Amino acid sequence: MNKIAKKILRFGHKAIAAVESTFDKVYLADDVPSPLIVGHLNWKRHLISIGNEPGRKILEIGSREVVGPSNARQEFARAEYVGFDFYPGNNVDVIGDAHKLSSYFEEGAKFDIIYSSACFEHFALPWIVALEIAKLLKVGGLVFVETHFSFSSHERPWNFFQFSDMGLRALFPRVLGFECIDAGMSNPIVGRFSSLADGYLKNTPVKNLYCHSEYLGKKVEDVPNFDWTDVDLTEIVANTCYPVPKQT
Repeated sequence: MNKIAKKILRFGHKAIAAVESTFDKVYLADDVPSPLIVGHLNWKRHLISIGNEPGRKILEIGSREVVGPSNARQEFARAEYVGFDFYPGNNVDVIGDAHKLSSYFEEGAKFDIIYSSACFEHFALPWIVALEIAKLLKVGGLVFVETHFSFSSHERPWNFFQFSDMGLRALFPRVLGFECIDAGMSNPIVGRFSSLADGYLKNTPVKNLYCHSEYLGKKVEDVPNFDWTDVDLTEIVANTCYPVPKQT
């Protein structure tokens, strides 16, 4: 009997959990950051700690209650909370298309925090939504986006994109007036190709899968006449190159 089997007999489920944890780490990469401030379980707490103050204006994109009740209005009770969604429903104040977000508010309207959770994968043109957010966010205001990197296809046909943390950085670049405060991916997934995949892929492990991607940014300036062709990729990928050169 090997050491692992002996541990399982002696410690039961605790040993199994330890073995699973060791096994799961094989599927992760060292170069994928976890969010330091706005991970999946603490991003809302962070936004509330900053935004739940008199005089603050908060906009949630995708506020409708879909999978359960929302407490956002109560959590931002001291601030002015506005819920925006494509459909009417509970917790929705303004109904509209996020691709035309700024058109639903008075000229000059500005928010201190604009955030969205589990919605950006459902936007057909997410870069347009990012630009609309920039129009409505105050200089010094915060934008937060949580969406999916690796997740099951859902709510089709309204399921268009999946994002890495780098993809979210690209949507809110410095040239659009944003400074990244925190970004990363959380909730690792262990995966493999199924027996129904093409022969050469069957049962092959798939590494570096994460359910959630998070981005927290600060608007540092207004950028009139922005054009996506102005984006400098070197700002996003720093001093790296693609593909990574092979070591000789």
